[in-house]
Amino acid sequence: MNALLKKIESDYLKEEIENVEVGDSVKVGVKIIEGSKERIQKFDGIVISIKGDGLNKNITVRKISFGIGVEKTIPLHSPRVASIEIVKKAKVRRAKLYFLRDREGRQATKLKSR
Repeated sequence: MNALLKKIESDYLKEEIENVEVGDSVKVGVKIIEGSKERIQKFDGIVISIKGDGLNKNITVRKISFGIGVEKTIPLHSPRVASIEIVKKAKVRRAKLYFLRDREGRQATKLKSR
């Protein structure tokens, strides 16, 4: 059964996705539809978690916007995701960076670069 699911999922997987890891600063281009118009909106932030596998793989990206923390969970293989660009890689020791939620100001985005 598992082999059958992988065969079906392989048709929908995107091959051009880079190897995104926890701690990376990324710019994600998300397609936004407003009425009859369609545009790409960039959401840039730090990847604080990766969940799932295969077609169900999601990343959670966090940024600070006007002093307020904003998180967005993005399915990697969704047709709404236009592009994922890795801006900077960071050295982290944890699989989930949820401790960044408690930090304020510059400390909320400060990670050691790789």
